[in-house]
Amino acid sequence: MAHRLRPEGLPLRNPFSEEMSLKDILQVQNLGKTYRSGDQTLAVLREISFALAEGSTCAVIGPSGSGKTTLLAICAGLERPTSGTVILNGKNLGLMDENQLAQLRNREVGFIFQSFQLIPTLTALENVMVPAEIQGRNHARPRASELLEQVGLEDRFHHYPVQLSAGEQQRVALARAFINRPKILFADEPTGNLDAETSETVARLLFELNRVVGTTLVLVTHNPDLAAFTERIIQLRGGVIAADRRRSGGAFGASNTSA
Repeated sequence: MAHRLRPEGLPLRNPFSEEMSLKDILQVQNLGKTYRSGDQTLAVLREISFALAEGSTCAVIGPSGSGKTTLLAICAGLERPTSGTVILNGKNLGLMDENQLAQLRNREVGFIFQSFQLIPTLTALENVMVPAEIQGRNHARPRASELLEQVGLEDRFHHYPVQLSAGEQQRVALARAFINRPKILFADEPTGNLDAETSETVARLLFELNRVVGTTLVLVTHNPDLAAFTERIIQLRGGVIAADRRRSGGAFGASNTSA
């Protein structure tokens, strides 16, 4: 029997949230993205606006082709919008060049990808250390070791990706995403390549690490069970926001506000 993710057993809020500023760490204003295909213009995103407060968790859901991954890439500064504005931790991404965006991503943003994106020639420990070493941080190895222990891979430090299962590779990716204590973490289908039981393990680790570090989490998923862990669900359909629901008393209710 397939296991289902159970959000009720997981703490959803950062325990220090009352002490934190309630400022918005991500503001998306009238975002649009179009592509040219021959003499046709394809609108992938249209008039997308929302804001996320520090320490919050949000899932972006919708059918294939609804613009979820494109929205995530634009919010993370990996792709430029055709129109609109993205403000990430007080910085207007549209006013930054590629070098500035790369520095911002390494300093303040974490990523988790469906395909893990581990470097095959590096061990698990070395993969986790990469973002910290790019920053020139001291003590990258002890921090990476601690994170791998937290995700249950204390006996896999010196294994290469090819020697790890899919679930173990994603746990390495989780540890790598948190090594620089990012302000915001973007996760694109983090359980998409995993079986149901492994997905539950990875989901619990993701939200537990997120709670401990106090990171804002934005995840794209087709999995309604995974989305149910979050405090807010934004549903895209045809490149627009079709619904925006927030957790209230253990259930989700409609919301028309942007923060």
